[in-house]
Amino acid sequence: MKRRTVLQTLAVAAALPLIPACFRGNVIGEAASPITPLNKPHEEWRKLLSSRAYEILFEEATERPESSNLVYEDREGTFICAACYLPLFDSAHKYESWTGWPSFTQPIPGHIATKLDFKLIKPRTEYHCVRCGGHQGHVFKDGPPPRGERWCNNGYALNFVSGGEPLPMLRS
Repeated sequence: MKRRTVLQTLAVAAALPLIPACFRGNVIGEAASPITPLNKPHEEWRKLLSSRAYEILFEEATERPESSNLVYEDREGTFICAACYLPLFDSAHKYESWTGWPSFTQPIPGHIATKLDFKLIKPRTEYHCVRCGGHQGHVFKDGPPPRGERWCNNGYALNFVSGGEPLPMLRS
């Protein structure tokens, strides 16, 4: 191997961690949300959430497939952020993707923020609750028509409110 090739490889490897900084913000083209973000310290969220929900929402962990009871939830209602209770998905847009995670064809407009995620080297679109910043999951381009999107969500990052129940007050 030539010395030039080794040096070029080292330069590229050194620059890889800097790539995500070039892709901050909304990457799918959604409009800016009118929802005011919360600036609650992570220590306060840790007190309000189970340890698993906290890890997923604020440390961007991923639950095991089929570990959430929301995978097979098929009643009419609303899926809300488990941290701040902002409505994120309507049950009319939930479908069975056979992945082991709750999947939706689209979120409630203005309630999700996206960014590119390079944790698995290949870029993926990660999405968060626009209000509390809690990590929800990733969106993929292998969903059903007409949009072709699969919003693959961690079940522990959501709560479900059935259609007959009032939505809870947003956490502040």
